[in-house]
Amino acid sequence: MATFFGEVLSVYSRAVEEDEEDDMTNENEEDEQIRREIEEKRSVDVRWLSQTDGGSLPCSDLIIAVGPNATGFVSAYVLSSGGWPAVGWVSLWNERSRGSGRTDTAPAPGEPSCVLYRQKQVLICQCSCYVAEDQLFQWTEKVFGCVQARGLSVTVLSDCSAAEYKTSDYLSGSSTPFLRCLKTSVHTGPVACPPLEPPNISCGLAAAVLSHCQVQRIPAVLYQCFSDVLQPDSLTMQAYGAAVSEILKLNQSPGAEVLQKFTRVSEVQSNLYT
Repeated sequence: MATFFGEVLSVYSRAVEEDEEDDMTNENEEDEQIRREIEEKRSVDVRWLSQTDGGSLPCSDLIIAVGPNATGFVSAYVLSSGGWPAVGWVSLWNERSRGSGRTDTAPAPGEPSCVLYRQKQVLICQCSCYVAEDQLFQWTEKVFGCVQARGLSVTVLSDCSAAEYKTSDYLSGSSTPFLRCLKTSVHTGPVACPPLEPPNISCGLAAAVLSHCQVQRIPAVLYQCFSDVLQPDSLTMQAYGAAVSEILKLNQSPGAEVLQKFTRVSEVQSNLYT
């Protein structure tokens, strides 16, 4: 549109502008609804098998096992002896852990899960499922929100591939498995192995638990077992014994039949031409 003085003015329709604003508002509302649905679906919750087990549990030691060999050690060396009833589980869902998201049903035997076991003042969390990066903070908040922090000591057992271990010295296959540890600043007790040397780091759920304990000033130690065996292996499981022997008072190793239930035997494939 041109004015009397020849000035050109832009012409716009208020109706068009309002329609664009309405579309943007609808899109924002839809995006917000989708975001809420995703957050709700990926929420982490602690479920108890008995109503009396809810709330803050009095607990002197919390042991968290992460990875096939760590959870296999707990099954073969601790739970197989009996006297460790399951008291609850951590329900979660993500792309790699779907079954454990059934909030109202306890995980089935052999299913990836996070199950809580208790004996007297010791609580064990056996985590065989994957916890996504965006769920780590929720996981630590929900699990530690169920136990009393006063007088609590935390031990984390975590698997790690020997290929990820960084060292200036040659690392032969006969050197594995071996333990390295990281601990919080308030942990003053003895440890069962040398500290993890830089530039090696810890990641995933084990690192999230240790970070939470550092912030909350909870004595905690993380034991990483470096092994060249990815599947549950009796030798790798045995390496964890030194980390929890004082807490659990392990007197003897499980029998061969018990170990066979939690280990997998695989044939070594040759890379030579035949």
